[in-house]
Amino acid sequence: MNKSMKLLIALLAVFGLVAAACGDDDDSSTDAGASDAAEESSSEADEDHSDEDHSDEDDHDHSDEDHSDDVSSIGAGVNVTMGRANWASGYIQAEIYKQVLEQAGYTVASPSLLELDPSAGYLAMAEGSMDFWTNSWYPGHLSWHAAELTDGSLVADHVSIVDGLFAGAGVQGFLITKSVAEEYGITSMQQMNDDPEINALFDTDGNGKAEIFGCQESWTCDNIISAQITYYGWDNIEQTIAGYDAMFAQATDLVAAGEPMAIYTWTPSAYVTSLIPGDNVLWLTMNETDIIDDSNPNGDDGGEFYTQLPGFDGFGADFCTQPCQLGWKPADIQVTASNDFLAANPFIEALFPLMRPSVIDISILQVEQSNGDGSEAEVESIAAGWIADNQDLVSSWLEEAAAAVS
Repeated sequence: MNKSMKLLIALLAVFGLVAAACGDDDDSSTDAGASDAAEESSSEADEDHSDEDHSDEDDHDHSDEDHSDDVSSIGAGVNVTMGRANWASGYIQAEIYKQVLEQAGYTVASPSLLELDPSAGYLAMAEGSMDFWTNSWYPGHLSWHAAELTDGSLVADHVSIVDGLFAGAGVQGFLITKSVAEEYGITSMQQMNDDPEINALFDTDGNGKAEIFGCQESWTCDNIISAQITYYGWDNIEQTIAGYDAMFAQATDLVAAGEPMAIYTWTPSAYVTSLIPGDNVLWLTMNETDIIDDSNPNGDDGGEFYTQLPGFDGFGADFCTQPCQLGWKPADIQVTASNDFLAANPFIEALFPLMRPSVIDISILQVEQSNGDGSEAEVESIAAGWIADNQDLVSSWLEEAAAAVS
């Protein structure tokens, strides 16, 4: 199979997941954008975006209407310190925000200079050493709002959740090797706990516990998974907590060999273009009848925010073991910002809720990122390419925010 066809299959997998997560989205442009992007990717997967020339069209659209001076100096003299989370699937959206702010004249430090896990990220915003990031996953990350500062105040007293970005788009759950699930009739993680034969398939060290690849430490999802194991009474299942990319590489090798494997993952991300639901893996039902609530079974600070009600059951039999219940609520991927930063910058406070890039677009860019060289320069280039292709949309955000504060 050639590179273009592999990329097309990967993109279609992403589109299917996002469409299921965003099935109630009223924006009809989402489906059209997915179709157009898939068609373009199949024919031009190896073509550099820099070869595209829309200059004639742009000149025609804007020759009589140039608002660049209206917004390009709004942020002049203002330094912005943004950060990003330490997972690669969040890099592109962070860089897009940086470059959009630069179009408004702000001086923005590269988010790569302040790459933090959620525990450190929310404290940094609350303490004023970081202005904002684009990598909050709610409701899970609300647990970090409950952290206490040295003065006795809470993180929640100093930061705000900003509307916008990707509401309800963060589908998450566990994947299982498709061939193994079909051979042994595995339909839920409950079986991995209760059935000795199935448990043994995933017990590599012989301690009687099935091993599942979970999350990297301090990503919040590691704590949620631990709470789920306690809540469901899964005494015969244990979570492996390690570097996520290393775990994912091991999981990919196991799937390629047709070996038993279960791993937590999420979308939008390029991970589901290697382990592709419906192709080599399936989403695995966690528990058919129960979803973790706000009872906080492990007594964690902020653990009441680990609730995943009502879960997600939107995948059919081609993608998910049946009856499908991932046991995770699709997350709202949003901006969180320092209250002081927003108060000092009313234009940015007006701008951020307007910034809603297509989650399909971001998924495509993540695939492009995963197929690249991993450099920061490439992340910057991919983000710049998206902005160039969507300058009308970006300009509308900037102009509407400027009008709101004028």
